[in-house]
Amino acid sequence: MNKVSFDPASPEFAARRAEARKALDALDPAKNQIPQTGPADPLRREWFEAVYALASDDPARVPWANLAPHPLLKAWVGAQARGISGLRTLDVGCGLGDNAECLAAAGARVVAFDFVAQAVDWAQRRFPNSNVDYRAGDLFALPDAWRGGFDLVHECYTLQALSKDLLPAALGALASLLAPGGKLLVISRARDEDSEVEGPPWPLPPSIFEEAKRQGLKPLAIEDITATADVGRRHWRALLGRADAA
Repeated sequence: MNKVSFDPASPEFAARRAEARKALDALDPAKNQIPQTGPADPLRREWFEAVYALASDDPARVPWANLAPHPLLKAWVGAQARGISGLRTLDVGCGLGDNAECLAAAGARVVAFDFVAQAVDWAQRRFPNSNVDYRAGDLFALPDAWRGGFDLVHECYTLQALSKDLLPAALGALASLLAPGGKLLVISRARDEDSEVEGPPWPLPPSIFEEAKRQGLKPLAIEDITATADVGRRHWRALLGRADAA
C-alpha cells in the first residue's frame, strides 16, 4: 500500500486536493444554484465548516492549506528592517496556523482567529507549544476588547472569499482593529477593474483601495505582484494605515 503523502509538492497530495476541490465546489452555494433551505448564510459558514469536516485531518483536502506561510507574507516579514518583535498582531482567518506561526516566529505577540472552530482546533494540534493565542471568531462580530488593540493586522485571502456586497463592512471591521499608528497588511489575488471573474474566490480589483479609504484606511504601500514560481497568480500585497493617523 502506498503511503499517504503530506508533502504539498507531491503529485499524490495534489491529486487528493483536486479530488476534494471538485467535491467542495459542488457543495458551494456561491458556485452553484443550490436552493437555500435554512437561514441566510452570506459568509458561506456552512460551506467552510464542511471543508474542515470532510477533510478528516487531511490538509490536502483543505484548498488553502499549504502547510507553510504564504510566500508574500514570509518575504514581507523578512524584509522588515525594524522587525515586528513585540507588536500586538492579529491574524485574520488563520486556517491551519502557518501564517500566524510565521508572525510569531518573528517575535510578534499574535492572536489568530478563524470562524470555523474545527480549523482553530486543528491549528492548535499542529502547534501544541505555540505562543499564538488561537481563537474562534467572526470578523463581523468582533470582541469589543479587540477594537483599536493591534499594531499589525494581517489578512490573507479573507477579503477575496467575500462577495462584493460584504467588502465595505469587512474593511471597516479591519480598520476598527488598528491601534493608533497600526497597520493592516492585505494579501490577495488581484485583477484588473474590468476583468470578468467567476468566484469564489473573487480576486480584488484596484477599486478595493478606494473602498478602503472610505472605510477609514489610507494606502501606505501597494504592490501589484505578477505571477511567479512561488505565487502562481497575480497578487496584491498592500500595507494600509488608519486614515486619522498623522
